[in-house]
Amino acid sequence: MDFLIYFAVILLVPLWANRRVKTTYKKYSKIATTANMTGAEVARRILEDNNIYDVTVKPGRGFLSDHYNPSSKEIVLSPDNYHKMSVAGAAVAAHEVGHAIQHAEGYAFLKFRSALAPVASLGSNLSIFLIIGGAILQLTGLYLVGILFFTAAVLFQFVTLPVEFDASSRAMNQMVSSGIIRNEEEPHAKKVLNAAALTYVAAALIALLELMRFIFMFLGMNGEE
Repeated sequence: MDFLIYFAVILLVPLWANRRVKTTYKKYSKIATTANMTGAEVARRILEDNNIYDVTVKPGRGFLSDHYNPSSKEIVLSPDNYHKMSVAGAAVAAHEVGHAIQHAEGYAFLKFRSALAPVASLGSNLSIFLIIGGAILQLTGLYLVGILFFTAAVLFQFVTLPVEFDASSRAMNQMVSSGIIRNEEEPHAKKVLNAAALTYVAAALIALLELMRFIFMFLGMNGEE
């Protein structure tokens, strides 16, 4: 029974978080901002306000595919957010510019996350095979290496949290100071950003639960020897 509850949690929590962000986004994507600016215009306005001229804003593909690429210094906005005028699109665009501002200012957690990214990517891809191999072959050393790799992936998830929360905080401040949204629109923008943050929180918690499960299994293997 505990086993079923555990897997229900790791399956349902991410689904709930994703559903929350999609429904919140769809709701506020139908409400235009007072400034009547597209997401692309919002992004460029905030970049200019912060004297950042080496970051480009371009349309991407796919629903909520918005992101900032620090390597190419590009803000990529999903088609609706790039072209349309809405509170949701403005909030998402401002959030991505928040990452560009972090990059320009040398924000410590962003630099740490960027440095950790290659190890975390390797860890997330390789750790499961090492753990499964260690469990099947009863090789505790191999299993432990898998846990260490997975720990790097979990650390990446938790380092991502302050990066995302800070970008959202910057987004709200920039939208208000630039006059992109007004007082009555602030709660709407915050709901969009908070819903998006839930997906990162859910991912971090699920990763931590998985790490704890692997550690308990490792302790169980050692206890059998």
